[in-house]
Amino acid sequence: METYDSYRAGVHAELRSAFDGRQGMLYDLLRYHLGWVDERGNPAEHAVTPLHHCGVLALASADAASGGHREAITAAAAVELAYNFVLVHNDVQAGRIDQDNDRPSIWWVWGPSQAINAGDGMHALARSMLMHLSDLGAPAETVLAGLHALDRACLTLCEGQYMDLTYQDQLMVSEADYMDMIGRKSGALAGCSARLGALASGAGPGTADALEQWGSKLGMARQVREDISDLWGRSGDGFTPANILNKKKSLPLIHALQNSDTAAKRELGAIYMKRVLEPGDTPRIVAILEEAGSRQYSDDKLEDLLQEARAALTGDDVALEHPESLDWAAQWVVGPRSR
Repeated sequence: METYDSYRAGVHAELRSAFDGRQGMLYDLLRYHLGWVDERGNPAEHAVTPLHHCGVLALASADAASGGHREAITAAAAVELAYNFVLVHNDVQAGRIDQDNDRPSIWWVWGPSQAINAGDGMHALARSMLMHLSDLGAPAETVLAGLHALDRACLTLCEGQYMDLTYQDQLMVSEADYMDMIGRKSGALAGCSARLGALASGAGPGTADALEQWGSKLGMARQVREDISDLWGRSGDGFTPANILNKKKSLPLIHALQNSDTAAKRELGAIYMKRVLEPGDTPRIVAILEEAGSRQYSDDKLEDLLQEARAALTGDDVALEHPESLDWAAQWVVGPRSR
């Protein structure tokens, strides 16, 4: 955890600097989401912002490309703000009441309209933070390339989110459609994060391209890992069906709908045709998925994505000074196998 703590401390300080001189209700909402203040704007005790996978990927890529990550802290802070913009909007779309830290979501406290406003503010701050690379001596073309990469990733992410929401109303979704969707929703910003870390550290085009592919595949693997965890728990010892009741189409469900016997397919279809799923439906869904081998299939697909991530780094034009940082990051971002 020493590497993570070092990464988090640097990004936390950089994020704090982004709010210097910014006062008013909007910024109190943003500070609240980041865990720095309570609902009344009073400072939270021992408030240190968690570092998500985007920041980790940016800094690990910089470490791998140059042997150090200090020059990429600003870029890591920018992608963390972008990821928090996504989290705020996702809370509204999913009707999620609590944040990961068990505090009420912004929309639950201040309403969905202000939450959307706050998410947009996070996005604007992310772009502004990225432009600070020029203050650190980054060439103008590097800053422009970074902004282009971030804007492209955010737009692609929104495309994936649109697909994900649309698929909730469809019973049959192909695996190809699912992989396309998570490549956009979960892979785009992760890949951009790795690319920005590489660019900020002065990596060449071939290395930056490879690290972007590496990060994108890890983002997709992380999504498959979450699909597994939502159904069987991170330790494989209990159900945590966070997305079943929203009718999200996860990889295990898609596999079961395509590969189960006719009776099981009909039963799954009957359950998902209900206007609103009931908590009692969950154990039966999971049992059908187990019978179809969907858990093992999803675990194998996760491994395939990890192999593709490693393969992205094998090109002749990829120059890495500290590649072991990427192995650590992959383990931290994706976590252990479900079994």
